[in-house]
Amino acid sequence: MPSRIHRHQIVTVLLMMFITLPSPAQTTPTDEVRLEAALELAGSNRAEIARAVAEAPESHRADMVWLVGRMPEADLRSLTADQLLENLRLAVEAMEAAPWRDEVPREIFLDAVLPYAVVNERRDDWRADFRARFLPIVESASSPAEAAALLNQKVFPQVGVKYSTKRPKADQSGLESIDAGLASCTGLSVLLVEACRATGVPARFVGVPLWSDGSGNHSWVEIWDGERWRFTGAAEPTGMDLDKGWFAGRARGAVRDDPRRAVWASTWNDSPAHFPLVWAAQDRSVRAVNVTDRYTADPVEVPEGSGRLYVRLRDLESGRRIAAPAVVAVDGTIIGRGMTRDDSFDGNDHLEFVVPLDADFMVRFTLPDGELEAGQRFSRDEQLLDVETGVAVNDGKKSDETGLSRRRAEAEIERAVRRHRTMIRRTRAKEMDAKALELDGRRMPFWYSVNGEPPAGEGRSLYISMHGGGGAPPAVNTQQWENQKRLYKPAEGIYLAPRAPTDTWNLWHQGHVDDFFDRLIENLVVFENVDPDKVYFMGYSAGGDGVYQLAPRMADRLAGAAMMAGHPNETKPDGLRNLPFTLHMGGEDGAYDRNQIARRWKTTLAELAAGDEGGYPHEVVIHEGKGHWMDREDAVAVPWMAKHRRVSRPERIVWLQDDVTHPRFYWLAVDEPKARERIVVERSGNVIEILEGGERGLRIRLDDSMVDLDQPVIVKRDAEVIFEGLVPRSRAVIDRTLKERGDPAGVFTAEVVVPAATKS
Repeated sequence: MPSRIHRHQIVTVLLMMFITLPSPAQTTPTDEVRLEAALELAGSNRAEIARAVAEAPESHRADMVWLVGRMPEADLRSLTADQLLENLRLAVEAMEAAPWRDEVPREIFLDAVLPYAVVNERRDDWRADFRARFLPIVESASSPAEAAALLNQKVFPQVGVKYSTKRPKADQSGLESIDAGLASCTGLSVLLVEACRATGVPARFVGVPLWSDGSGNHSWVEIWDGERWRFTGAAEPTGMDLDKGWFAGRARGAVRDDPRRAVWASTWNDSPAHFPLVWAAQDRSVRAVNVTDRYTADPVEVPEGSGRLYVRLRDLESGRRIAAPAVVAVDGTIIGRGMTRDDSFDGNDHLEFVVPLDADFMVRFTLPDGELEAGQRFSRDEQLLDVETGVAVNDGKKSDETGLSRRRAEAEIERAVRRHRTMIRRTRAKEMDAKALELDGRRMPFWYSVNGEPPAGEGRSLYISMHGGGGAPPAVNTQQWENQKRLYKPAEGIYLAPRAPTDTWNLWHQGHVDDFFDRLIENLVVFENVDPDKVYFMGYSAGGDGVYQLAPRMADRLAGAAMMAGHPNETKPDGLRNLPFTLHMGGEDGAYDRNQIARRWKTTLAELAAGDEGGYPHEVVIHEGKGHWMDREDAVAVPWMAKHRRVSRPERIVWLQDDVTHPRFYWLAVDEPKARERIVVERSGNVIEILEGGERGLRIRLDDSMVDLDQPVIVKRDAEVIFEGLVPRSRAVIDRTLKERGDPAGVFTAEVVVPAATKS
């Protein structure tokens, strides 16, 4: 320490031996960045600070880097390498020798044993002296709580220090208090914290700047007992008990949201809050966490068969905790509300709920850019739900204005998909085991086989094959289903034959079929590792009718579609612009004019492809001489489809609504779908042009694979710019687009909302 600092005892160390703790930690990128910043702040003392890091044993270099990166600027400019190395050595020795060492996580050691300072007191060499003085007191202790209670009983009589308002100053160091024989509650607390740390007991300084009645401040000490923080009044022992003291009742009147009346604990961890030093009001060098709730809340009563759920919300990039409103629900019923803790609160202080054991719960967080849901099965008391999100934290701007970074958006998608998969596995395993889906009073059984193996690193293909029949008794349609199971066999992938939910003539193109197939795809992506970019529709006869109608309106879910021996009814091929589509028809299949309609579709598709470069990939085969049954010649459609993968973000979209409407198609969406509405949109670079339709309003979904979201996006209609600006990446868009389909490859990160066109 500097020469001005008093030393009660000088310890000369000829050989510095460091006893290593288990599993030496590595420095984090954040700590390395903080180290560089600290070296800059050290100014002319930079060489000393750098030497402390360089000469720290490799097994504890990360600890030294952590400490240096959090030192107050005044200490960086004055402390020597020898002082810091000595502090590290003695802290490690004390922790290693403690019987409770395995009960102290590294983060507690770093914050409550390693630091050489408690608050803003004078910087003294106290460790070796206090270890020699006080280690005999704790030799019989088997826990940090027991050791702290013994120290509080015996330290103050041993060194002859007592409370007095006549002490030289409030913020005395431990050695200053010993010299004076008198100390304030602040000085007493500093001395007890130093005594604890010297003997390997994690301890920190706690206080309230102003009692709720305005009558003054008070300081005390918290001890880590191996599981949680406990409190005691310095020089106010209560036998071997903790969490007792005259001030406990008054602390219940503390006000969490008023910094002057809250209860604060000092910390060396990152925190946006500082400890309100009443005796040095302008000093903001001591970081703090708000621990008010632990002193003011009534003890949580946990009924039999229930447990405590702890909830933590963190920023995925920085790891910092986020304060946000949260509600927890079990079976759809809200059972509690509260606010998650940010980094101004103790790291072990979590939002807490009481939840029935073995219940499935869901927690919904309200964030600046939307809501976030996360859930688990509640299996044990004190279970922690730790949720990470990409919402911006304390960056000086609102998240919905600045948006997420690309990296954070990608990480948020990954986490959202992971949560979604967990939800699907938890809630839909029974229907997959039963091989039957039920929606809105209808039931769709299904059968499937698994063929071959996908290429390394890829998911399986999925072929949904619709049977014929329709307008017939259930037994007839069921027999058609049985036939369909054996009709085709892909070389690789899941071949799935569903049984139509109804027996009507239009059994495969009613609106509920879209919903069933959406759910089926969503489930199989999770349960059978289906690649959502390798999903194919196919169908024969009435099943072909279904393909004619479903393929254009569900094209954005598919990689290909094959229509065999069906009739399109009123549908049109416009929506097939980006979907490989193959049509197989017997040349003699004249019922309902199917063969002639197929020939007309062949011409129409060729004309569409010729007039739209890159659009309408197709293959139409008329099997001349064949009737309704093509003797399996149509099976060539399966390998033809298998060559294609879904194009989920095409540069041009032609969206023609059917009588069954959808709110979303590729990267477009509408709030109020309208039957037969036609919308055509193109994109090139960061320019998007609405060529047709969309006058009633349109949502344009984007991500970094489509445009450069760090540059302005331009939207035009009739060659006029109707939007120009940055489009922020938003977790709300991520969540919304995932929930719409459960399609991990169909998640977008940004959205331009184009309002309805005004009539001139």
